[in-house]
Amino acid sequence: MKRLYRSRENRIVAGICGGVGEYAGVDPTLVRLGVLLATVFTAIFPLLVVYLIAWAIVPERPQGSD
Repeated sequence: MKRLYRSRENRIVAGICGGVGEYAGVDPTLVRLGVLLATVFTAIFPLLVVYLIAWAIVPERPQGSD
């Protein structure tokens, strides 16, 4: 079963966008761009809260796993 993890390699802040990109099989840069646009169009606060909650809930990928 596929699990969502924060990325250890594709991280800029917390690895959330990198992890979502790896999970979905898309380029993490596209995920980051989507998050940036969604943040601007939702007046920053709602998506910032979602990102911080995801940072707290989504575990980091275990060391040595592919």
